[in-house]
Amino acid sequence: MEKNKKIYVAGHRGMVGSAVCRVLENEGYTNIIGKTSKELDLRDSIAVKEFFEKEKPDVVIDAAARVGGILANNDYPYQFLMENMQIQNNLIDAALKQDIQKFIFLGSSCIYPKFAPQPLKEEYLLTDTLEPTNEWYAIAKITGVKACQAIRKQFGKDFVSLMPTNLYGTHDNFDLQTSHVLPAMIRKFHEAKLNGNTPVELWGSGTPMREFLFVDDMAKSVVFALENVLPEHLYNVGTGEDLTIKELAETIQKVVGHTGNIIWDSSKPDGTPRKLMDISKMHNLGWKHQIELQEGIEKTYAWFLENIENFKQVKL
Repeated sequence: MEKNKKIYVAGHRGMVGSAVCRVLENEGYTNIIGKTSKELDLRDSIAVKEFFEKEKPDVVIDAAARVGGILANNDYPYQFLMENMQIQNNLIDAALKQDIQKFIFLGSSCIYPKFAPQPLKEEYLLTDTLEPTNEWYAIAKITGVKACQAIRKQFGKDFVSLMPTNLYGTHDNFDLQTSHVLPAMIRKFHEAKLNGNTPVELWGSGTPMREFLFVDDMAKSVVFALENVLPEHLYNVGTGEDLTIKELAETIQKVVGHTGNIIWDSSKPDGTPRKLMDISKMHNLGWKHQIELQEGIEKTYAWFLENIENFKQVKL
């Protein structure tokens, strides 16, 4: 991949998109473009089509999505289903019609069935029912995966889907109503520490197992997919290692320096019991994560402290 190829990163201001842009720049890519949601509404098919006709990108990386945790998915099912389908369908279709050869679609491990065997293999897709607390987002992402697979099959283009495990890192969303578990814990423990190390109440039992990947490692997997022709249409991206939510909470508590109690509210949902990714396909091709969990949490907490006055909040 020539370093001057025009690369359009959709969602370039989000946690994943901004990491992709940073890593691309560090690798010497010089022609990266992005548009804010005010400049280009990705839900508007005509606007997206006109943008592609004007800019003519060589590569499209789709890191744009409406995202959130269990609470947001439960409260706004229609938006999570419809807006994510609109965004990805418009980008995929415009890329096809503009004859773009390389398209990298980013999804989520929630596309796999709730009780699929562990670790999750790519071939488990559509073999059973989804986790009901985030099925709306999952169904949207599944349609994106299948659209890219269909284009690959019918038109022979290099459209590939990367499914990351739970991502976290700098530029994350720390809003307690819409954030994912790791950044929400960072904020809760930090605020409790400031309030005299008051107890922190967390959802669920603490027993579910989860895997976490630092966002810069995810971005490096995108560059890997950019610079190589991957032989299949779907790849998991993760660390291949997981821990309990209780262990995660204790790790974050230690990094933040909170010394109070943790209270588990078992009346709240746990979600999927375990979600560990089988990442052997990416490992066999030559990609592997570099940043371990504690180091990643330390980097994320440092960024949170630096941006505490204006950290990202999602408006619904």
